[in-house]
Order: sequence, then C-alpha cells, then structure tokens
Amino acid sequence: MAQLDFNAHDVDPATGFDPIPAGKYLCVITESEMKATKSGAGQYLELTLQVVEGEYKDRLLWARLNLDNPNRTAVEIARKELSAICHAVGVMTPKDSVELHGLPMQIMVGCKKREDNGEI
Repeated sequence: MAQLDFNAHDVDPATGFDPIPAGKYLCVITESEMKATKSGAGQYLELTLQVVEGEYKDRLLWARLNLDNPNRTAVEIARKELSAICHAVGVMTPKDSVELHGLPMQIMVGCKKREDNGEI
C-alpha cells in the first residue's frame, strides 16, 4: 500500500498511446529479464527498448526471445534475434543481458492486428 496525497481534479487523465507505426527506430535496451513461459516449460528473455530519437522519442517497445523452449524453431529464431542484437551493439559474447543495455541500435518495428479485437 502507498499513501497518496493526490487530487485527480488537478491533473488531466492520460489518454493512452497509439501504436508506433511500422518502420526503423534508433533504440536502446533499458531493461532485461528472464521470465518463465506461460506453460512453465521454458523461459524467455524479455527486453524493454526505448526509442531515443525522432517523433516517438522515449516510447517503449518490448521483445521476447524464447531462448529456452521445447519448440526448437522458437529457440533458433530467438538465438538469431539475439545474435542480431549483439552484432548491432558490438557486444559479441555477453555473459549477462545487462551488457546489452544503453547501447544504440536500429530496430525494425512491424505491426499486426490483434486476433481478439482487431486493434493494431
């Protein structure tokens, strides 16, 4: 529990964000954490990326790399994505994901519609 001295009448409510359009963005990794998969049969590396320039500066994006998964294809894809990140930031043999933090890299963002509600 956190004690608050706050009056919502004094602050306009947040309106949310539209999705970042598909395209290339300069980003840095700001957080990383290994998390268990929903099924519990593996783990993924969740990366938080922050856009560092342009119209969408300071917006956050997330990537999940299935590095430990019964599905070999998922692991192969994740390992290739991690290799691409390592090459992009110039850290070829990280012992800890924190070594990838704060280093600029260009990423490609894609967009797709959600199956449950059709939103982007």
